[in-house]
Amino acid sequence: MPPALEDPELNINHPYYDVARHGIIQLAGDDNSGRKVITFSCCRMPPSHQLNHTRLLEYLKYTLDQYVENDYTVVYFHYGLKSVNKPSMKWLQTAYKEFDRKYKKNLKALYVVHPTNFIKILWNIFKPLISHKFGKKITYLNYLSDLREHLKYDQLNIPPEVIRHDENLRGKQKAMKFLKYGISIPCSLLVTASTDETCINCFSGLQVEGLFRRSASIQTIKDVQKLYNQGKSVNFDDYQDIHIPAVILKTFLRELPQPLLTFECYDHIIGITSVESSLRVTRCKQIIQGLPEHNYVVLKYLICFLHLVSQESIYNRMTASSLACVFGLNLIWPSKGTASLSALVPLNLFTELLIDFYMNIFNSRTVPGEILP
Repeated sequence: MPPALEDPELNINHPYYDVARHGIIQLAGDDNSGRKVITFSCCRMPPSHQLNHTRLLEYLKYTLDQYVENDYTVVYFHYGLKSVNKPSMKWLQTAYKEFDRKYKKNLKALYVVHPTNFIKILWNIFKPLISHKFGKKITYLNYLSDLREHLKYDQLNIPPEVIRHDENLRGKQKAMKFLKYGISIPCSLLVTASTDETCINCFSGLQVEGLFRRSASIQTIKDVQKLYNQGKSVNFDDYQDIHIPAVILKTFLRELPQPLLTFECYDHIIGITSVESSLRVTRCKQIIQGLPEHNYVVLKYLICFLHLVSQESIYNRMTASSLACVFGLNLIWPSKGTASLSALVPLNLFTELLIDFYMNIFNSRTVPGEILP
């Protein structure tokens, strides 16, 4: 249960003390136009069975009633909304109906901080019910720093959990910059790394459904491979097919004389299922720390990209598990023969963990040319 807000002006005689004590709703100074700012922090909402959502709605109206006669701004911190504390869809519908013209007229801006796919889905559900005029007041902000353009940031009482979440997102932004600008790899894996980099950097359609599952023209794939083997550059824009670089990427990995994860790691990776669940991420980190520098560089670059692909799974249907099924056997195979059916489970699990926990597993070892924010 989130700790009660330490507000010296709040006492047990407050008409909504049972809700107000959590600090979910707060007055937080003024925006850059001098309008009052009210914040709503989801991370401070206790589990649903500990919070009366009807009372929460009443308290929200009670708070807004003190300011709606004048222009005001709302900041909604979405982080922390989970299945255990999420209000029902019926409650959300009731809430929107309760906020009549009196509340909407003078609301000049609604800032949604750290929006997720849930918010996007919710928006599509309610879009037919929301006026175009009100919709224009909503602004999505990916990072806390974006608030500085609109509000007096230092006046906001931002929950520590939200700040930590923002820092984690910044870490992912670092990974995206790393992905965008690429890396320089002076090693025996140069051809592979160059191919990975070219293929990955051409991906603008991360939301394409079935990415990495769809096939492409066999002849086109051969033509592209021929260009690479001749040391020539490839412009994937000329092919107008996002699935071509996807297939090329898998093909190059599969045709390496030794897998990217190396033969030496095969038995260690197979043993991942015998490791206690809570220790598996740590074990993955230990295994890849033992990789040669050049292999590690390429792997980090590749898994960074696959992690970003998985973040768009609501659109492309490629979760970390789905990507692991596609890439597992392209990253590791035994030195003799082919992997048995029983080996597929640990191989795919290991790959899935790399993708899901990319930031945890790769956070302690930077690579040459990595771009820092």
